[in-house]
Amino acid sequence: NHHLHVSLMDYNPYSYQQGSSSNNHIPSNAYEYDVGILAQQSVYVPGAMIDKRGGSGGKLAKGGKRTTVLRKGGGKVWEDQTLLDWNPSWFRLFVGDLSNDVSDDVLSNAFNKYPSFQKGRVIRDRLSQKAKYGFIAFSDPEDFLKAWREMDGKYVGNRPIKLKKADDTAIRPVEIGHRKAKQLEKNLKKNRHNPY
Repeated sequence: NHHLHVSLMDYNPYSYQQGSSSNNHIPSNAYEYDVGILAQQSVYVPGAMIDKRGGSGGKLAKGGKRTTVLRKGGGKVWEDQTLLDWNPSWFRLFVGDLSNDVSDDVLSNAFNKYPSFQKGRVIRDRLSQKAKYGFIAFSDPEDFLKAWREMDGKYVGNRPIKLKKADDTAIRPVEIGHRKAKQLEKNLKKNRHNPY
């Protein structure tokens, strides 16, 4: 098999697509080699190895990167890609003491009377799907302060909510590499029976 490697050094798997005549030295097992090349390349293509099974955001190829939002709580770190479309310049309130009947819509409807209201999001327990807390976003600091003042302690669903300014680092897109993705996946497995 040794002579094969020599002839492959200058073999361009795409040359035949360009109609070039340099393809007359393609070895007899060119197809297998092509498949091998593709398999090797996919290791270096960010996102190409994403696990179809899902999980916290899929497996990440070595050297690959993906953008996500990391959430921290109770000493644990996990990722929540549904928060990626939150504009970092929005003014955000953290909503505590949510009752389980509160959905994104219910939360949003409670705050959409404020003109610059942008988005409401309920964060649920991964296993039980019970509402844990939420975020509300405004594009105008006046509305943000007004809503904080007026809505703190008001009933949304079956319970009065507690409002406070959301930690600025709570919803921030970050790029994570292979090592961090692996660590998050390990955390997810380890905490499967004990979510955050």
